[in-house]
Amino acid sequence: MQRYDTYKDSGVKWLGEIPSHWEMKRWRFLMSENTTKNTNCKERLQLQFRYGDIVRKVNQSEESDVLDTISKYTIVEPDDIMINGLNLNYDFISQRVAQVQERGVITSAYISLRPTEIANSRYFTYFLKSMDAKKMFHGMGTGIRLTLSYNELKNQFIPCPSSEEQTAIANYLDTVTAKIDAAIAQQQKMIDLLNERKQIIINRAVTRGLNPNARMKDSGVEWIGEVPEHWEVRKAKYLLSEFVEKSQNGSEQLLSVSQYEGVAPNESGSRSESFIGYKIVHKNTLVINIMLAWMGGFGVSELEGIVSPAYCTYYCDNTIALPKFLGYLYKSNMYLAEFARRSTGVIPSRWRMYTDDFGQVLTILPPINSQREIILFIDNEINKINPYINKCKIQISLLQERKQIIINEVVTGKVKVI
Repeated sequence: MQRYDTYKDSGVKWLGEIPSHWEMKRWRFLMSENTTKNTNCKERLQLQFRYGDIVRKVNQSEESDVLDTISKYTIVEPDDIMINGLNLNYDFISQRVAQVQERGVITSAYISLRPTEIANSRYFTYFLKSMDAKKMFHGMGTGIRLTLSYNELKNQFIPCPSSEEQTAIANYLDTVTAKIDAAIAQQQKMIDLLNERKQIIINRAVTRGLNPNARMKDSGVEWIGEVPEHWEVRKAKYLLSEFVEKSQNGSEQLLSVSQYEGVAPNESGSRSESFIGYKIVHKNTLVINIMLAWMGGFGVSELEGIVSPAYCTYYCDNTIALPKFLGYLYKSNMYLAEFARRSTGVIPSRWRMYTDDFGQVLTILPPINSQREIILFIDNEINKINPYINKCKIQISLLQERKQIIINEVVTGKVKVI
């Protein structure tokens, strides 16, 4: 792509050279801090960060405790720019910059920036996203958890193209990134379809077995229905026993649990003493995120490590139930629905399923040999699908990387688009 005719040193190490006619201005001349409090709950629309965007909260509760909380929130307007400056020394993955699209309220723990007349909100959103991608905010902040404030930003210098250039750059990036986002969405759609295929395989195998001609019987449980006649139904508390073993120094590998990945390394945090007291996880133990159980937030660990105290960990009685079978069974749609029924809380994002409730879950139990056969079948079928999912993930990663390179080169003037 075309470059500008001449460049100059920006005076900012990470930024390097910028076009000669661009100015360097302090933040405070481009973006002021918005601290408009939601006194008396004048605004009720609740907003939140989600993957680099500001979106409406799913549940717009107006219960008294919620209204009391949002009365302390900040009122934001379209084109305000938000920075999540929390926990900068722990979380190295979250997308921390987003542009507000509609008037509403959001936690005052975030920094709310209001562009001045000489600052195009879209251009500076892209610029700050570029800073975030380079993890420039992570060298800032104060306190144990390194929390960023406007006072630490307002006197720093950032580039300021002319108003015409800001608009042209923002328009260009809107067009280019929209095409890349559409390509990413296509890849994600394929991943979703492949995961649905995996779910169908799991649902059928763990609830009906591998023999389509097997004689069936009524399980005696309405939501389970019929099961092969040689299968049993037992409460989970007779198959699993919870154990709590806490880390003494927090040095073990940090793990997390997700809907599709199961138990996997958590790379979002740095090593710190904050992990002291986290729960120890051993191989072949069932790990459940009690807040996400109803969404499939659990799995059987193949790793040694630690998880958040908000998780529950269980040993399995291998004489009657294999951990991996239960891991597949509990991910079936039938059991996810049961976990949702047994989870408690006002809104889905706060639902929790505790050990006592989990222990009462009626569990389909084939003979041990049948469990082994089912595990082998599911593993083989999933191993046929996973390479295609991984291929899509690689494509998404490459597209995201390309998108970030384009944004960075354009907003810093390394290439010319007008």
